[in-house]
Amino acid sequence: MRRVYLDHSATTPLDPAVYEVMQNAFQQSFGNASSIHSFGREARLLLEESRETIAKSIGAKYDEVFFTSGGTEADNHALKGIAFEARKQNKNHIVISAVEHHAVFETAEWLKEHGFGVSVVPVDSDGRVDPNDVEKAITPSTCLISVMHANNEVGTIEPVQEIGKIAKAHGIPFHSDTVQAVGKILVDVSDLGVDLLAITAHKMYGPKGIGAIYIRRGTKIDSFMQGGSQESNRRAGTENVPLAAGFAKSIQLADDNREDLDVRFRRLGDKLKARLSAEFEGIVFNGHAQDSLPHIVSISFDSRKTKVDGEALIMGMDLRGVAVTSGSACASGSMEASHVLLAMGRDEKTAKATIRFSLGKTTTEDDINYAVDALHEVVATMKQAVSA
Repeated sequence: MRRVYLDHSATTPLDPAVYEVMQNAFQQSFGNASSIHSFGREARLLLEESRETIAKSIGAKYDEVFFTSGGTEADNHALKGIAFEARKQNKNHIVISAVEHHAVFETAEWLKEHGFGVSVVPVDSDGRVDPNDVEKAITPSTCLISVMHANNEVGTIEPVQEIGKIAKAHGIPFHSDTVQAVGKILVDVSDLGVDLLAITAHKMYGPKGIGAIYIRRGTKIDSFMQGGSQESNRRAGTENVPLAAGFAKSIQLADDNREDLDVRFRRLGDKLKARLSAEFEGIVFNGHAQDSLPHIVSISFDSRKTKVDGEALIMGMDLRGVAVTSGSACASGSMEASHVLLAMGRDEKTAKATIRFSLGKTTTEDDINYAVDALHEVVATMKQAVSA
């Protein structure tokens, strides 16, 4: 059976060039980067070169990038670190959007349990935040605004620059989860006006288990982990030098290939959208039509027109060799309706009957055609079951 992977927003395969860099690092730079002997110094040099590469990619300064275990930890560090530091000045309120990744959403819920106020700003039917709503949510106690750069489920790009200006005008730190955006579109911390930013490697053909948090110089934030002086006392623990080297290589490759891949993704995405629009009744496209990541195509079967079981939809595609998902991989396993789609106004049954196709650099037109043909078979089988 043919296998087609169209879930690159969940994770990407490791690029061979990244693997080679990591393999060399595992074998040759195995020293502890905190050790002062020659083995440690060699590891430290590679670690700092990797940090410099990542900082340069996002327009940051070398000493503003700190390694984490991934995007989830980076988001946790941003929200908890700012919140608990700000509480020392009697500020205990944060503002987030209704479509944030679970790493932000659930961290905000955790902060609520620890005495912080949280305002959740709504989105429109395209999944976009209105900057005016963000400003209206600000109170004298607001210590952080967190709005993602681009949504991982529907691809909508948020008006981060405008929100950044609002945050700056009010003197409030601004955090953005850019996990899906980095490597797909240009991300520059100065252009976005962010004070904190989350990245991870495995969304851009790098290794799992490593990410980074950008913290603008002068930002007051608590350390995330105690037990050592690593990462400038912000995150204790021996740094994973081989993964950092792989991370740096993956972001370098993403920068080198971004424009070419953008063209390719848009061509394949248009092909996919055209076939879906022409051949399926009762579907709606999720996300903004123009301001959206080029590699994500999300559709839902409108429950008022077509009866489709969401879990059976994904499983049926998998049985035909096509890997897709209904939304965020971090929420898979529970077929609850996506909070993103509900926030966009989809009803629960429609939200559950959703497929997110996310393209990668090895995706071909044949893959697109195979996936659409498979979807025809799955939907036809469901209709037969209903009529039987």
